Amino acid sequence: MSNTTNQTRMRPRPHGPMGHGPMGGGEKAKDFSGTISKLIRYISKYKIQIFVVMISAVCSTVFNVVGPKILGEATTEVFNGLVAKITGSGGIDFGAIGRILLILFLLYIASSVFSFIQGIIMTGVSQKVSYQLRDEISKKINRMPMKYFDKNTHGEILSRVTNDVDTLAMSLNQSITQIITSVTTLIGVLIMMLSISGSMTLIAILSLPVSLVFVSLIVKHSQKYFKAQQEYLGVVNGQVEEVYGGHTVVKVFNAENKVMKDFDQANNKLYETAWKSQFLSGMMQPIMAFVGNIGYVAVAIFGGYLAVNGKITVGNIQSFIQYVRNFNQPVTQLAQVSNQLQMTAAAAERVFEFMEEEEEDIIVENPTNPDKLTGSVEFKNVKFGYLPEQTIIKDFSAKISPGQKVAIVGPTGAGKTTMIKLLMRFYDVNAGEILIGGHNVKDFNRSELRQMFGMVLQDTWLFNGTIRENIRYGKLDATDEEVIEAARAAHVHHFVTTLPDGYDMELNEEASNVSQGQKQLLTIARAILADPKILILDEATSSVDTRTEIRIQKAMDNLMKGRTSFVIAHRLSTIRDADLILVMKDGDIVEQGTHEQLLEQKGFYAELYNSQFEKTA
Repeated sequence: MSNTTNQTRMRPRPHGPMGHGPMGGGEKAKDFSGTISKLIRYISKYKIQIFVVMISAVCSTVFNVVGPKILGEATTEVFNGLVAKITGSGGIDFGAIGRILLILFLLYIASSVFSFIQGIIMTGVSQKVSYQLRDEISKKINRMPMKYFDKNTHGEILSRVTNDVDTLAMSLNQSITQIITSVTTLIGVLIMMLSISGSMTLIAILSLPVSLVFVSLIVKHSQKYFKAQQEYLGVVNGQVEEVYGGHTVVKVFNAENKVMKDFDQANNKLYETAWKSQFLSGMMQPIMAFVGNIGYVAVAIFGGYLAVNGKITVGNIQSFIQYVRNFNQPVTQLAQVSNQLQMTAAAAERVFEFMEEEEEDIIVENPTNPDKLTGSVEFKNVKFGYLPEQTIIKDFSAKISPGQKVAIVGPTGAGKTTMIKLLMRFYDVNAGEILIGGHNVKDFNRSELRQMFGMVLQDTWLFNGTIRENIRYGKLDATDEEVIEAARAAHVHHFVTTLPDGYDMELNEEASNVSQGQKQLLTIARAILADPKILILDEATSSVDTRTEIRIQKAMDNLMKGRTSFVIAHRLSTIRDADLILVMKDGDIVEQGTHEQLLEQKGFYAELYNSQFEKTA
C-alpha cells in the first residue's frame, strides 16, 4: 500500500494536455473476427461447462423437434378413427392415442429439463467471465500509466468496466445457447421435413435464400451503430459523473444551461445510434415473418393437394406445417443472434482494447530495497514533456541532502507539481535521471518507491467511510491509539471528538459533511500516521484559517525533522525557514538558495516575494 496519502480522484486534472477518449461515432468494429477469436480463447477455460451446455441444448432441441411428428401421428390416428367410424368399419383407438400423447409428454418434459440445465450452466459461465473481466480491468487500472487517464475521461473508462462488460456477459449468455439451439433446430427440422415430404421441403426452403439476403443487408448496416451506441454511452456516463461530482461549481457559475446543452448533444447522438441499431435489429422479425408466411401459404396449398391425392396423411400435413413454422423461427433467431454478436464484438473490442493498453513497469529485475536508504534526492539534467514534442522541464538539476526541507516556488505552470510527479514516477523522465539514496528511481519497484513518500495535496481526497478508516488509510495496520495520536499531532482530535459519532462518523462520498479545512486536517493526520521518509506538501495548509495554519505548521515542522521534505508553496511567507528554495520558471531552476540568500540576489524570487508582500501590506 502506497503512502501517497492524498491523491487526486479518479477523474484526473493533470498539468499536461487533457483530452477526451476516442468517441468517434459510427465506425465499425476494427476487427470483428479477431475480437470474436479472442473472446473464444478467453472463455476456453470453461470448455467443459460449454460442452455440457452444447450437449444439453442439442438434447433439448432434438426432443422438442421430434414432438410435432409424434403429435401428427396422434392426429392421423384420430382422423383414421373418425373415418372408420363414419364408414362403420371401426372407431377411434383411444389407447393408441393415449400412448402417443404420453410419449409426447415425456419428450417435452425431457426437453425442458435439458433446457433448464443448459440455462443454469451458461448463466454461471457468463457471470464468471463478467466477474473475471471486471477483476482484470480493476487490476489493469492499477498498472496503467498516468498518461492514459490524461487522454480518457472517467466516464469512458467506467463505461468499459460496467456497460461493456455487462453487454458482453448478457450477449454470451444469450448468444452461445441461441446459436446451438437454432442450428440444431434448423438441422433437426430439415431432417423431419424431408422424412415427411421432399417436394414440400423444397418449397419451404426456397424462402431461406431470400431471408439470408435480408439478414446480411441488415447486419451490414447495423454493426456500425451498435459500436457507436456503446461509445456514446461512455460519453454520456462521463458527463453525468462529472456534472454530479461538480454540481456545486455548476450552480455557482449558473452553468446549468450549458451543462444541459452539452448533455443534450451527447444524449441525442446516443439516441440516434441506439434508435438506428435497435430499429434495424427490430426489422428482422417482421421481414422474416413476412418471408416465412409466404412459404407457409405455399406449403399449405401444396400439402392440401397432396392430401387430396392420397400421397400424404392429414397428420403429416399438420406436422409439416408446424415444422415450417419451426424452420423459419431458428433462421430468425440466427438473424437476431447475428445482431447480438455485433453488440458482443463492439463491447468485447472495447474491453480488449483497454486490456491491451500499454502498462507501466511495476516490477523491475533486482529491485533496490528502500528500507535502509536515506532520504537524499538528486535531479540530474532532467528533461520531460507530457507530449514528446512539447518539453516542459528543459534542464532541471538539484541535489537535496537527507532531512532537508526543500521549497519549490514559481508561477503557475512553471513545472512545480510536474517535478513531484516525476519524483514519484507517475511519469518517467524523457532524459536525465532522478536519484533517491543514490539509486535511480527506475531501479525501484513502483509500489516500494511510493512507500517512501507521504503526500498531502491542496485538493483533498477522502473516501466514503469513517474518519478512523480515512486516517488509517496511511497505515492500514495502525492501532486506534496510533490513529488518535496522529490526529492530535494534526490538531484534528478536538474537532473529531465534538462530532456525534467521533472517529466512527461516516463521511459521505464527497466528504461534504465536513468543511474543506477539516478535510485538509484529516489528510494531514493521515500523512503523519504514514510516517514516511520523504514528505511532499503541495500547499497543504491552504484551506485552513491563519490560526490553524500556524498550529499545523508547527506540527508539520516536528514531523519533518529528520525527513526530506518537498513543499510546494504559493504563499512565500510560509517557506522562509526552508533549508533550500528552488525557484522555477518555464521548467527550469533559475535560482536556488535560502530565503535570505535569494532576497540578496534581488532576482526573480525577490520579485515574487516583494509582489506578495506589497499585496498584503
